[in-house]
Amino acid sequence: MKSTKIYRGTIVYAPQLGALECLEHAYLVAESSVIAGVFQELPGKYQDAALEDFGDCLLIPSFTDLHLHAPQYAMMGMGFDLPLLEWLNTYTFKEEARFADAGFARTVYEALATELVRRGTTRVCMFSSLHREGTLILMDALERAGITGFVGKVNMDRNSPDCLRETCEESLAQTRRWLDECDGRYAHIKPILTPRFTPSCSDALMEGLGRLAEEYELPVQSHLSENDAEIEWVRTLHPDCEQYWETYAKFGLWKRGTIMAHCVHSDVRERAAMRSAGVWVAHSPDSNTNLYSGVAPVRKMLNERLSVALASDVAGGAKLSMLHAAAEAIRASKLRYYYSGKRPDEAYLTVPEAFYLATSAGQQYFGSGPGFCVGDSLHAIVLDDSALPPSRPLAPAERLERLIYADDSRTIRAVISEGRRLV
Repeated sequence: MKSTKIYRGTIVYAPQLGALECLEHAYLVAESSVIAGVFQELPGKYQDAALEDFGDCLLIPSFTDLHLHAPQYAMMGMGFDLPLLEWLNTYTFKEEARFADAGFARTVYEALATELVRRGTTRVCMFSSLHREGTLILMDALERAGITGFVGKVNMDRNSPDCLRETCEESLAQTRRWLDECDGRYAHIKPILTPRFTPSCSDALMEGLGRLAEEYELPVQSHLSENDAEIEWVRTLHPDCEQYWETYAKFGLWKRGTIMAHCVHSDVRERAAMRSAGVWVAHSPDSNTNLYSGVAPVRKMLNERLSVALASDVAGGAKLSMLHAAAEAIRASKLRYYYSGKRPDEAYLTVPEAFYLATSAGQQYFGSGPGFCVGDSLHAIVLDDSALPPSRPLAPAERLERLIYADDSRTIRAVISEGRRLV
């Protein structure tokens, strides 16, 4: 028999880019953790089912975060006076090396999983470090917390300190062992292959990862065209490749479902290659500003029908909150629009569009439809804006905008992942 759960509140979701669906004092029904429908009036067949009434609170889809670095959670807010490559060498690589210590990894990753839930993020694509044991500890922590998504053991065999580098043979062997250990271990967390980025992976390692991707039928995540110096470095490492993306494509890592973080400096040809292959863009506006990498051409990407979703990119991004990421995406796009001379093809993001990128867009990477689609697993959060300063009566869209810009964790009252109540 199906177990039915009914949630009542002011339901807000984004069925498509730029649109909001708002139903005040409506009902969201789930049967056996699967969405059965959104109703303004509750159908008679559900009249006797258990109801949780959230009053005037907003009931929205939970957030997705398409790119973040779990071991960097311990160094959020550090080193932002440095550009990307100096930041990696001065702070990041040294911090990630600490995750050879399983006890330290367990402490940090349990805290990270708890904070993700508290911030309303229930689906993630995440980098671990290169440590196999630490990666399993991370996956264990996320599974226990009720989070769904993909985690990758990072691969890197060059251009990094001795304390954070494997040989090519070690990297591939440890990755295969990790994949075999994942088999049957998790209900909600899955592996994803994770070459850190082209400069840290030899041709032999990239070739081996391409074979693993095919053998295990796995998705891939990495970085692309984030920083000017990085792009020039890639050009010297791969003189046979005209553009950065080709360094992944020639090894079988550029395919449908691949996630590329940043793409700040991706030109029209690189963007066309993404669209043609079905590669996703993880837009990380907070990180791109903090490390002064630039502002990604998100409007052009959307106009060109690329698959784009938001990411925190902790710790390049200074906060886990996807409310914060949505606000930063709007701010960054406004600056790009202004300095473009207010060109229409650089029009800034609106609040409904940023909300879509933080919820519905990412949901589709995980196989769900946008918003609250019948037949999808239920992922939702409840936002209570009574903690914010008093205001005049507001429409649901105005309340959502206020909550995005306020970015106040006190407003998150309940979190539901795969139909399971987490908070």
